[in-house]
Amino acid sequence: MVDMSKRITDIGPPNYEQFLHPVIKKNYGQWKYHESLGPGLLCHTSESGDKIYSVRCASPRLLAIQSIRFFADLADKYCDGYLRFTSRNNVEFLTDKQDNIAPLKDELQKAGYPVGGTNNAISNIVHTQGWVHCHSAATDASGIVKCVMDALCDRFTSENLPAKLRISLACCLNMCGAVHCSDIAILGVHRKPPKVNQEQVPKVCEVPTLIASCPTGAIRPGTEGRVVDVVEEQCMYCGNCYTVCPAMPLNDPENDGISIWVGGKVSNARCAPKFSKLAIPFIPNEPPRWPKVVEAVVNIVEVYAKNAKKFERMGEWIERIGWPRFFELTGIEFTRYHIDDFKFAGTTYARSAQLRY
Repeated sequence: MVDMSKRITDIGPPNYEQFLHPVIKKNYGQWKYHESLGPGLLCHTSESGDKIYSVRCASPRLLAIQSIRFFADLADKYCDGYLRFTSRNNVEFLTDKQDNIAPLKDELQKAGYPVGGTNNAISNIVHTQGWVHCHSAATDASGIVKCVMDALCDRFTSENLPAKLRISLACCLNMCGAVHCSDIAILGVHRKPPKVNQEQVPKVCEVPTLIASCPTGAIRPGTEGRVVDVVEEQCMYCGNCYTVCPAMPLNDPENDGISIWVGGKVSNARCAPKFSKLAIPFIPNEPPRWPKVVEAVVNIVEVYAKNAKKFERMGEWIERIGWPRFFELTGIEFTRYHIDDFKFAGTTYARSAQLRY
């Protein structure tokens, strides 16, 4: 029988099995149960009685080489070189030696990497590129995440929320940050239609493709000497046109900003997965610390923590109390943008006669 973990190929990534901890590889698919030893500390026990411990710490998504070397040195020192990065930018150190947990945790915390993010806690915030790399970003990503997590770090290092809480950030409504299904989502939004460079459009763009790229049909063949026209009433500021045509820039430092969405989840527990819904339509960009965004997110988290039942996710809590009560408790203003407004490309509150009061 061929050992596929040792295959040599130039197609795709190497086989993941060669990177598994020996205890994990030996007991793959045979885990009996797991238990929590504290915030960020888990122990998995297999049917054979073998145990593997994981220590989870937070990290920024954009890592300096010094940080990666620090994590690698700790893994060599305490975990025989084994660690993994989670999909939410946490780092998990894997060891079968329980005595290594305390000194590993101490070194992480002394270096400024908090340990936590498990069970009824906030995990690290998954986010997109933002102003660092993305061509259509309406806001920053890593900067806002840093500010929000600075304010909510105690909710990461403790497990005192009603249920787990997932926060995400996408720098535009193409939503490559999974904000469509998070308990709290921070979403960058544009508010002005693209600025059309009529001279450059035919030189750098395929006009039929450009027109077809608009999901609302706001881009039309031009009149009066223009190559294309944009009907602002139909534009939802999604940036799709700029993706296929760089002569249609959408970024606007005065009108770009942030919206806040709530109530989404991927989990199938207790009820079906949910999409996020609009809570705050617009907050202006205020770098470098984004005080209004941080205040808004912290407010929602604290109101949820105070009022939700045990193991009740954000969306489940809101549906139980009703959306009008959610706006009342959080003090968020209900505006016309919350009612079937296609410009935010998401679910609002007047889709049916069953709006719960």
